[in-house]
Amino acid sequence: MITVHFSADALFGFDQATLRPEAIRELDDFLNQIRNTQFERIRVVGHTDRLGSEAYNLDLSQRRAQAVSAYLVRGGVPATSVSSTGAGESSPVTAPGDCRGNRATPSLIACLQPDRRVEVEVEARRLAAP
Repeated sequence: MITVHFSADALFGFDQATLRPEAIRELDDFLNQIRNTQFERIRVVGHTDRLGSEAYNLDLSQRRAQAVSAYLVRGGVPATSVSSTGAGESSPVTAPGDCRGNRATPSLIACLQPDRRVEVEVEARRLAAP
């Protein structure tokens, strides 16, 4: 199994769940890398930072995971192989003391950037070349 980490800021605008044009290029590159693969399972997990309520962040992370999943399916990944889930703010990359404050200031938003991500876990077998 491999896990690919995409920065949510590269895929989406801050506090958004619509894929940016740059995201399309990143996801297309990913799809090209996994061509000629028989998928066992692809799990897309969205994560957020701690800014906002827990319920809001869970919903945002789910919408982001669904947006990436839908794009992968449109790109040729079998829908039956793809699942998506939101983890909200439950699995931060930053340590508790790394980013101080609770107000969404530009510096706090920048500090918490690693927490905003989408992880794509791929279980697959590469098919033999024809």
